[in-house]
Amino acid sequence: MDDKIIQQVKQRYGIVGNHEGLNRCIDIAIQVAPTELSVLIVGESGVGKEILPRIIHDNSTRKHNKYFAINCGSLPEGTIDSELFGHKKGSFTGALDDREGYFSVANKGTLFLDEVGELPLATQARLLRVLETGEYIRVGESEVRKTDVRIVAATNVNMQKAIREGKFREDLYYRLNTIPINVPPLRERGRDIELLFRKFAYDIAEKYRMEPVRLTPDAQILLLQHKWPGNIRQLRNLTEQISVISHEKEITADMLKEYGVTDDSLGTAGLVLHGSNNREHGATDTHSYEKERDMLFQLLSSIGKEVKDLKELVHSNMSHMQGAPSESYRVFQHEQHPVETIQYGQPVIKQNEPYMVNGIAYRPAETAHAYSHHDIQDVDIETVEETPISNKELMKKNIIDSLKRNNGNRKKTAHDLDISERTLYRKIKDYGLDI
Repeated sequence: MDDKIIQQVKQRYGIVGNHEGLNRCIDIAIQVAPTELSVLIVGESGVGKEILPRIIHDNSTRKHNKYFAINCGSLPEGTIDSELFGHKKGSFTGALDDREGYFSVANKGTLFLDEVGELPLATQARLLRVLETGEYIRVGESEVRKTDVRIVAATNVNMQKAIREGKFREDLYYRLNTIPINVPPLRERGRDIELLFRKFAYDIAEKYRMEPVRLTPDAQILLLQHKWPGNIRQLRNLTEQISVISHEKEITADMLKEYGVTDDSLGTAGLVLHGSNNREHGATDTHSYEKERDMLFQLLSSIGKEVKDLKELVHSNMSHMQGAPSESYRVFQHEQHPVETIQYGQPVIKQNEPYMVNGIAYRPAETAHAYSHHDIQDVDIETVEETPISNKELMKKNIIDSLKRNNGNRKKTAHDLDISERTLYRKIKDYGLDI
């Protein structure tokens, strides 16, 4: 599916997030919409399952006909058949008039059965007949009626477990599950959590004409570490609470903890919470952190690569400075955290103190000050005038001594001199060393 189409659908229905699992759900919904196949949407409570049936209906050939969304869990067991299939006057106490059910009213349209796993077994048998033959009978009547309704169902129940326990018909499950769509829980959607928080904050700020709340970096991390058993519904509720109650508009991690947001990435509390939630939905009791661990390793690997590239760049620039001692370099510093030292094998540079690089003495310019990360300035680096003796001779001597120490091993020599092997080879050639 074209990403452009998915983005258009997101904009139309106000869907926020870029998680691959979410995009996959939308992709399947769009593809299955023109067909007449039954769809079963599976996901935890609060993940936003109700949006997908709407997408399916609006992109189908039935889009100009009626669409009904019914929460099967909210219908009383004694009247659920009457609600779905209708009843005849006098068929039971309170049946004062004939009544058409949803299957009759929604003819030629789409019927969304939310929490279909809560249907009683007798109603499941009636529903199976409708799905297979398009026929149903009103309560208290013997006349067979026909209907042409497309069924889209959703549940947060582990259907396989319900089948084993005899709470759900296996044949109905396979009839509904022609096209399955699994909606990922909020805790697996990563940065989507922050995007959703921001959206909810702006929505309530616009509604009540107030300044939207903002998250500090530590608060953003805490949101990602929380397991969100209530999913998007819980996040929306939290955002509304904070927006209305909090006197501060910049929300920190400590402030989030006051509203019940906890770090569930470590400790038994997070495991118990997640495990109990998984048991409810029939998943395994143990939580796997493989995805989180892989993401962390990827992040550390990326940082290590960037540090390595930066180190090589600094070495290269310092080498060229021998021929151009007054060359300007861009210096990046944060106003709140001035850089006093350079790690990872770099020479220590303290403010207003000379320092040595490859045998050459340098002194930072007095105009080099710390500033915001939003600003980038050119800072000139002044050099202490070089005496004709010899930095060159000193460097040559250091190379010879280091090579002897390392038995001619150039790799170890380059490491001792804190220069690259390439620079070492060049200097050996320039100095005419016969090694």
